[in-house]
Amino acid sequence: MTDFDRTRALFHMPAGVIYLDGNSLGPLPLAATERVASLMTNQWGEMLIRGWNQAGWMNMPRRIGDRIGRLIGAPEDTVVMGDTLSIKVYQALASAIQLAAEADPKRRVILSDSGNFPSDLYIAEGLIGALDRGYHLKVVEPEAVEAAIDDSIAVLMLTEVDYRTGRLHDMKALTAKAHQAGALAVWDLAHSAGALPVDLAGADADFAVGCTYKYLNGGPGAPAFIYVAPRHLDSVRPALSGWLGHEKPFAFDLGYRPGDGIDRMRVGTPPVIALAALDAALDAWDAVDMADVRSRSIALTNLFIAEVERRCPSLTLGSPRDGASRGSQVSFLHNEGYAIMQALISRGVIGDFRAPNAIRFGFTPLYIGEREVLAAVDILSDIMDKRLWDVAQFKQKALVT
Repeated sequence: MTDFDRTRALFHMPAGVIYLDGNSLGPLPLAATERVASLMTNQWGEMLIRGWNQAGWMNMPRRIGDRIGRLIGAPEDTVVMGDTLSIKVYQALASAIQLAAEADPKRRVILSDSGNFPSDLYIAEGLIGALDRGYHLKVVEPEAVEAAIDDSIAVLMLTEVDYRTGRLHDMKALTAKAHQAGALAVWDLAHSAGALPVDLAGADADFAVGCTYKYLNGGPGAPAFIYVAPRHLDSVRPALSGWLGHEKPFAFDLGYRPGDGIDRMRVGTPPVIALAALDAALDAWDAVDMADVRSRSIALTNLFIAEVERRCPSLTLGSPRDGASRGSQVSFLHNEGYAIMQALISRGVIGDFRAPNAIRFGFTPLYIGEREVLAAVDILSDIMDKRLWDVAQFKQKALVT
């Protein structure tokens, strides 16, 4: 069984704060400070450019990719790190479109849903516009995805856990339905990796992407990852053919030749300092059983829902009630949701707001337990009972909500 008291001690948590926003940005792992300082002083400082060879910087994207692969059910050598999640979405979708076109050039529909993170939809729109080959992005309600999968679909592109409501898609079933229809499946694991058990190989996913600054605690702007199923590794053509995806980057050929396997999905120079922080953060998962994390997460979110509904009747649950049908986050709805969240933050309970009316809370068992859940509800109840949110200062929206 996972020792959550041990994992709690691995993170820095400011005094007086109940942190329920790890689904947006994980807290600082204590080991990351020392790891980054050591890299900057002993490697960058002393080795200078020799660090690429002597300290293994060039291999970090593959090595750390394998560490994440173990958390998401991916075989070795199928995950690589680098760039932002938007870049990885572009790569995965472009590669899937290319493979789908080779199999059946008549297919022209990319299917997604309204619960997908808007950035993924923006990327799809931009890619379709650049291709100028008659592709179409079809967006349906989350509940309608399965019925919308037919022989017109080239690529199914979904986020497994809805960023706003926490609604959980059945990756295995939807991927199977896509494959039966002749389509490929691309999954965004931004709200899945580190929050719940993921089995990419078992689900037979074609591509997957995800960020590492949420439940994996890699820090603000931490690099994203991309997964390619083994059956596609030697045939996929990366749309972003960067120099580190080349077969021999330091041959400096003028023409591009894709690297072997997952290396071809590399683009630019690895963000070494950020990767060092992420590498340290991943140490927290070495003795963690994802089944324990999932069980504990469901218990905490169930407790939170029950207490909020009992004590704050003016708030409406915006997430699935069944714990097995949602990720590790809970949203409640209120027309003054932004002001309510600002009032909470002023009292040390940190969650976030998602337009138009959702106050959102993430529950990460590695550092959150029943005590924090009950204390947060105490404060939320006080704010709602006394309308403490109803002041001008809490209604002025900041740049980041």
